[in-house]
Amino acid sequence: MKAGEAGLDASRLQRVSQIIAGDVGARRYDGAVVLVARHGRVALHEAIGFAERDSGREAATDDVFHLFSVTKTMTATAVLRCVDRGELQLTTPVAEIIPEFAANGKQRVTVAQLLCHRAGLPMDLPYIDPTQLGNTEAVALAVAGQAIYAKPGTIVSYSPIGAFAVLAEIARRIDGGSRPFRQILDEDIFAPLGMKSTSLTLRPDLAARRVPVVVRDPNPGIIPPAALNAINVLQTDTFEMPGGGGLGTAHDLFRWSEMLRRGGELDGVRILSQSLLKFALSNHTGDEINHIFDGMCEARGWEPFPAYLGLGFFRRGEGIFQMPFGLTASSGTYGGLGAGSTMFWVDPERDLAFICLTSGVIEDSRNFERMARLSDLVIGAVVD
Repeated sequence: MKAGEAGLDASRLQRVSQIIAGDVGARRYDGAVVLVARHGRVALHEAIGFAERDSGREAATDDVFHLFSVTKTMTATAVLRCVDRGELQLTTPVAEIIPEFAANGKQRVTVAQLLCHRAGLPMDLPYIDPTQLGNTEAVALAVAGQAIYAKPGTIVSYSPIGAFAVLAEIARRIDGGSRPFRQILDEDIFAPLGMKSTSLTLRPDLAARRVPVVVRDPNPGIIPPAALNAINVLQTDTFEMPGGGGLGTAHDLFRWSEMLRRGGELDGVRILSQSLLKFALSNHTGDEINHIFDGMCEARGWEPFPAYLGLGFFRRGEGIFQMPFGLTASSGTYGGLGAGSTMFWVDPERDLAFICLTSGVIEDSRNFERMARLSDLVIGAVVD
């Protein structure tokens, strides 16, 4: 579809690709695949730079990227489907499904608190045998034995890995326990949506198109560079990390965003009810700040800003602060953000979606600035 047919200025939209090409040329990062859609129709889908600079492999539109925390939106959806089917309530204590969780002050933690990071869990994982990091049940049980960081329901304490391992284990146990969580996602969500190149694990058929994780920024981010680089070795066809281990393409994330934009349905397949999805995409953290960004804000001299979290999703919210979805995005814009490299959002007011998957991970605050710049360029291309 031509940009003009979607009410987008083609020359303004092309600035997105030009800015990325300039950044790649300056070696700030290695490359990107971007996709812009309006009214459900793709107006831009382009690969820029390298999928792997060191080998000279150029970026391609069907490259498979590590999605990092964008994966949380998919894990959250699997849990929300249990709510939609009446098998679970958002107010259900986690310990009713996972009895081992009723320890160290977590007895009353609810499913909703896990989904919006208000369960009081520490940001760090508890000690676990490294060989078990890709075992959802093992990680969930390790988190079950962990002491709380804060009284549940009082602060936003973002749990990068632990909370969503527990959520995945909830979905697995409700499902009957016979299917691994990766299979639940594949069979119940990805396949029905036609997301053929998306998986929680590194399927053999995806390996040749995988974009390796390479940390390009010398500044340390929220997740240590060694931990990010380790995913290249850890990720296999059985290694599960429901909070950040998914892989997928820009086109598949477009289909994901389309399902959300259309109120939980795509091509006649309903994943979530409109009512529950609308509730999940609303702000469930008020004006509370997201404490995982405390160090980032202190280092950059930024004032703390509201978390604006839904149930597994980020929201734009209101105010002037560094927001990857762009300062000019409507307040109801929602989406997902992955460690220093990946993002998607949907602006319902403009009926606009943007997917940006990059190679060469950069530090989180600089990723915020980059994504905000690109997002505002995309929004600025809207002319009607």
